[in-house]
Amino acid sequence: QVQPVESGGGLVQAGGSLRLSCAASGRFFSIATMGWYRQAPGKQREFVAAITSGGSTNYADSVKGRFTISRDNAKNTVYLQMNSLKPEDTAVYYCNAKLVVEYWGQGTQVTVSS
Repeated sequence: QVQPVESGGGLVQAGGSLRLSCAASGRFFSIATMGWYRQAPGKQREFVAAITSGGSTNYADSVKGRFTISRDNAKNTVYLQMNSLKPEDTAVYYCNAKLVVEYWGQGTQVTVSS
């Protein structure tokens, strides 16, 4: 079992940067595929980025070149570095851990002002 806990959200101006962290308890973190999803008001939750246990990454087209996902297995933590933020990046960001089942964090709010 892996229980994700997100942190690092906040309010930032357009063009700014934020780094989200997801600390995941549980001894299976290193073999889990970790991902970030987001949900804006009135919209469905959407995929943002993911990183496999081997370090392969995948990004939504809307964030490619601006966001970077990484992981530190020694710290059981996955990061999302967000640069060149846009107002449309405003959402609650959720950390996801995929093993045989999926585990979700509670989310952290990111607000980008224009």
